[in-house]
Amino acid sequence: MNIENSLKKLGLSSHNIGTSTGSNYFSNGDSISSYSPVDGKEIGTVSTTTHEDYNKVVESAQSAFKYWRTIPAPQRGEIVRQFGNKLRELKDPLGVLVSYEMGKSFQEGLGEVQEMIDICDFAVGLSRQLHGLTMHSERPGHRMYEQYHPLGIVGIISAFNFPVAVWSWNTALAWICGDVCVWKPSEKTPLCSVACQKIIADILKENNLPEGISCLINGDYKVGEYMTKDKRIPLISATGSTRMGKIVASEVGARLGKSLLELGGNNAIIVTPDADVKMTVMGAVFGAVGTAGQRCTSTRRLIIHEDIYNEVRDAVVNAYKQIKIGNPLDQSNHVGPVIDKLAVDMYSKALDKVVEEGGNIIVEGGVLEGEGYESGCYVKPAIAEAKPDFHIVQEETFAPILYLLKYSGPVTNAIEIQNNVTQGLSSAIMTNNLKEAEKFLSAAGSDCGIANVNIGTSGAEIGGAFGGEKDTGGGRESGSDAWKIYMRRQTNTINYTDDLPLAQGIKFDL
Repeated sequence: MNIENSLKKLGLSSHNIGTSTGSNYFSNGDSISSYSPVDGKEIGTVSTTTHEDYNKVVESAQSAFKYWRTIPAPQRGEIVRQFGNKLRELKDPLGVLVSYEMGKSFQEGLGEVQEMIDICDFAVGLSRQLHGLTMHSERPGHRMYEQYHPLGIVGIISAFNFPVAVWSWNTALAWICGDVCVWKPSEKTPLCSVACQKIIADILKENNLPEGISCLINGDYKVGEYMTKDKRIPLISATGSTRMGKIVASEVGARLGKSLLELGGNNAIIVTPDADVKMTVMGAVFGAVGTAGQRCTSTRRLIIHEDIYNEVRDAVVNAYKQIKIGNPLDQSNHVGPVIDKLAVDMYSKALDKVVEEGGNIIVEGGVLEGEGYESGCYVKPAIAEAKPDFHIVQEETFAPILYLLKYSGPVTNAIEIQNNVTQGLSSAIMTNNLKEAEKFLSAAGSDCGIANVNIGTSGAEIGGAFGGEKDTGGGRESGSDAWKIYMRRQTNTINYTDDLPLAQGIKFDL
């Protein structure tokens, strides 16, 4: 998989990439370079967005919205269908770019592009199903109903770990709802955003549609602040750390805007005595080391009943011996690098911290050096035996570190341990006991937005609403009725009589 060939197929060159997407990407600021964590090499440079550029972007989006909202939803769905088809054509080169710029395995890169295709398919069908509600009026000769209208501009702030999929989750739904989008990607993966922007820009041009339907801004957090403080943008959808989300929520809330937040996760798998150990190992290992532990749904904690603790621990440790670490474009490798050296430092400090708190590292970590690891971003997936109340266990460490926790007694004790963190994104239980599974899924069970039985914490299907509670932010993206956040709700009453009855029986003699 050659990155130069992939860039060429995506219509990009390996230099000054930020100027190639047309006027719906205004970029006159300083340049930022994207370095691959795979080999440390510079992939390309992207021009950042100045405040003057940003205002041009918003003006372009505002103008486009006035037209786009008048297009029937099924016709908007047709544009999304074309986008999905183009992604099918470019799945391999875009998957290579995702893998090389972010560091996830090539198969995961392809999987991320497939998520984009899947959400397009979902949105196309949804474009013919945007529905309201009719109801009976208490007044004779009146009809009441509810309907949904487009919001306007949707601001999207995405994170490095899913540099293309999360944007598509938002934008595919926003587009069929009649909204236009302004996207601020992570400054750690800017080239993926430029590639996506070029794909949709070409489709909009082919259909004689305004460029401002899809806009892109690049830069650091200061560029994101342009959107969070802008009253012209009614909805900000932000994916990232809890710390970042609290800042976004405060800024957007201060102007009475809407925010959709997808923030931190500290996800656990509960393993009961009735668990299938083979399935447990598969789910735990993939959840813990996939994307080098840099998914918001990564498995951080394995809560194992004391009766099978040694068996499960030994099986997981043995499975870790088979993990291959290296260039993610080599499909024989399971784990690639973490995103950058800051992530390496965070990983190393977390391992030091768990030892300081009395934990026992049973699969040694460490930074890999030598041939193939020149970027300095490759680390060994580690496993530590710990206790639930360790401070480091309570935190989200965005790295391949798995904490083994022991519980005794009924499954409710394990559920209490699982819930006793501030995050509430994904959770799972491994059991063949129906009663345990139902307790886990009950109102007194998992307090997470996602709760799985006999499947791991990592990953989610497009058809279900994705998101979590507590410090995860409470937002929902992707499937189910998540589309409603991108629209404004309106109640309508129609009087088809010759009289005007007033509320509370008030009468005017006119």
